[in-house]
Amino acid sequence: MTEEDALDFAIVVYREDDRWEAELLPVALTSDLRGLIKALRQQPSESGTIGLVAVGDEFFVALRVLPDRVDVFLSDISASWDYPLAEQVLEYLDIPIPDEDELDEILQDEETALPAGDLSIFADLGLDEMELGILSGDIDLLPEDMLSSIAARLGFSEPFERAIESVFG
Repeated sequence: MTEEDALDFAIVVYREDDRWEAELLPVALTSDLRGLIKALRQQPSESGTIGLVAVGDEFFVALRVLPDRVDVFLSDISASWDYPLAEQVLEYLDIPIPDEDELDEILQDEETALPAGDLSIFADLGLDEMELGILSGDIDLLPEDMLSSIAARLGFSEPFERAIESVFG
C-alpha cells in the first residue's frame, strides 16, 4: 500500500465466546473522540472493547473501554496541529498542545513521533509499554501497519485483517 492509498478507518475489536472479533466503524468516528468512545461502549465484550483508528498516513489512536475507565493512546502529539481527533485526544488526556518549537526542543530535532497517553494500554494483553513506544515511534511505518502489528501481537490479527480488507478491498 502506498501513502496515496492511505485511508482513515476505525475498527472495534472485542471478545465474544472466547474469540476475538473485529468490525469496521463509521469513518466519521475518525474525527470524533466522544462518538468513538460511545460506539465502543455499545459493544459488549468479555474483557473490554478496543478501538483502533488510523488517520491517513499520519497517526493512530488506540482506545480501551473497560467498565470503570477509558484508556487512550495517541501515536504522535504533533498530529494535534492538523487533525481534530488528535487534538481531542490531547484534550481528553489534559495535555496541552505543544507548539512546534516546544516539540522540537523535546525531540531535539530527531525525526520521530512523540506519543501521548497510556503506553500500558495493552500491557495485560501482552504488549508492554516499551514495545508500543518503539512501534509508534517508527516513522517508516504507516499507521495501518502499526495497528496491524499491534493486532498480531495481541492475538487478533485475522479478524483485524478481515476488517481492513473491507476498507481497502
